[in-house]
Amino acid sequence: MPAQTFDQRRLVDIQAERVSNISSTDYPGHYVDEDHAWSLTKFKKNLKVKVQRLSNRSIEFDIVGVDASIANAFRRIMNAEVPTVCIETVYVWNNTTVIQDEILSHRLGLVPLNVDPALMIMKKSPTDAPMDQNTIVFSIKIKCERNPKAPKGSTNPDELYINHELKSSHIVWQPAGEQEDVFTKPPAPTNPNIVLAKLRPGQEVDMEVHAVKGVGKDHAKFSPVATASYRLLPHIKITKAIAPQHADKFQKCFSPGVIKIDSRTREVSVDEHNVRKDSVSREVLRHPEFADSVELSRVRDYFLFNVESEGPYAPERILQESVMVMREKLVFIRKAAELLRDKYATDDNDVSMADI
Repeated sequence: MPAQTFDQRRLVDIQAERVSNISSTDYPGHYVDEDHAWSLTKFKKNLKVKVQRLSNRSIEFDIVGVDASIANAFRRIMNAEVPTVCIETVYVWNNTTVIQDEILSHRLGLVPLNVDPALMIMKKSPTDAPMDQNTIVFSIKIKCERNPKAPKGSTNPDELYINHELKSSHIVWQPAGEQEDVFTKPPAPTNPNIVLAKLRPGQEVDMEVHAVKGVGKDHAKFSPVATASYRLLPHIKITKAIAPQHADKFQKCFSPGVIKIDSRTREVSVDEHNVRKDSVSREVLRHPEFADSVELSRVRDYFLFNVESEGPYAPERILQESVMVMREKLVFIRKAAELLRDKYATDDNDVSMADI
């Protein structure tokens, strides 16, 4: 991204020993003696959301034109308030493995399920009775036995034993009520090969487990993401030409691909597309030959998000879900503010403060 495209006030300066220009204004994006009246048209023009990379389990996208408080709110919501469905209650009828009931129950709770939370309702209280709308029942039945056809002298458990590993694929859905009509895709773990316990002949597991809808702020197992983080876009400005004999050294001061060197003229330039890859290590500021040759900074309202999905959501859906949660919060705050206004408003529509 060319340096001239950013207003200097949007940059957080990075120097050898400190970071400067970090303070935002009391009202982000507003400055004294300037007209910054909020405009939906202007906000839409400045706001940009662009997907940079998308895979089955992760997404990288940019959000540009919002304050850090908004970007961080989305990050926190993605981590802790987008609902998922996880195993919450475990009824152990029999467990003769070396794994204690509590440890095995904890492992079961961490197994991600492929259930779309939109198809279930959340219990208002842990004591609410389980119903087909708020609870999914699974059963686990497995017993390890010796393989009568095992090759002589073999030490491979796969050949010696039958059912010697309890895997997530052994968690079997038990439909109840109208669930067979509601769930077009049978509820199951997203990964069938998670090893939960190892068994030997004579050991068995017999359990019934109940999965419910919840959010990550109640327990981390309900978090829909493995990670959800952001960083600010690096900004590198070369203020003085780099001597050809120092070009390679200058390039190695940055992450691979960030600095380009012309093969013919040895001229150094910043790759506008790959500048986002820089770790901003400030290595270049350690070398006296590059003093006053480069300025490092980050763009304060340009957020590079990296989100890894773990559960039923496609990675591109998680931001949409967090926006929905944010909208619900805003609706709640608006209603509360209106109730406060109606309760304490005077004849001139001003709100009188209550005595403490």
